[in-house]
Amino acid sequence: MAGLENKYIKISSPAPHVLLLELNRQPVNAFSTEFLKEYECTFDALSRHPDDIRAVVLSSAFPNVFSAGIDFQGLMNLGADDTMDPARRAFLISDDILFIQHAVAAPERCPIPVIAAVHGIVIGLGIDIISACDVRYAASDAKFSIKEVDMGLAADAGTLAYLQKITGNHSLARELAYTARTFSSDEAEKLGLVSRVVQGGRDAVVAAALQLAKDIASKSPVAVTGTKRLLLHARDHSVAENLQYTATWNSAALQATDLQQSVKAGMAKSKESPKFLSLRPKL
Repeated sequence: MAGLENKYIKISSPAPHVLLLELNRQPVNAFSTEFLKEYECTFDALSRHPDDIRAVVLSSAFPNVFSAGIDFQGLMNLGADDTMDPARRAFLISDDILFIQHAVAAPERCPIPVIAAVHGIVIGLGIDIISACDVRYAASDAKFSIKEVDMGLAADAGTLAYLQKITGNHSLARELAYTARTFSSDEAEKLGLVSRVVQGGRDAVVAAALQLAKDIASKSPVAVTGTKRLLLHARDHSVAENLQYTATWNSAALQATDLQQSVKAGMAKSKESPKFLSLRPKL
């Protein structure tokens, strides 16, 4: 796709208005600084891409691993300069952490719904990555671990911040974060980290995620993008604040032709979805 050529992410469009992004850094999708920059730039570019993209599936190109987390060599460089005083070294380390956090949150900033289709090994930063996605499906062969405590640190790229927001079983979340033990896709569903477990491996979970993406892509892009924005706002604000924000948002969104099209299709009991305009029509 024009403007989205990458070194570590394979990009394809298996259905109209749907993109499939496949993490593709040999051998196990460990995230280096270069990989994280590419990941962040890809989602930021999608936010303003001229093509009519309405749903994204994020997966891995490798059949046995989604991501083994952060590149260990990159992690070892943190705080390695002992000649610098602790305060100044702390500022540099903080900058590195904030860079990783911002990259991980790229799917959340993207106005397009992002569906993570995970399989195989999902370790450390791999969980950070999927936590920032809108929907998470797991293959039955997926194995997860919030691995950071085994490496001598608290998870700092997003997992601990997101888990309390996106899951319902806080006791289990803390158990898994404190112990770093491996847990299955069924336990991930029990936690609330994933909404569906698909029997099989990579191909099965990607197929299920693509089907969901096609369903989302058939809806009004004004309605779907607005829904994502309002859900994210509701997570971080009071009910009263979100209702006020929603009123302001929909005062503009309700003027779109999408509402009229949807009402007419519903009244006509049409089996075909209306053909909605792109969110950013080409001038």
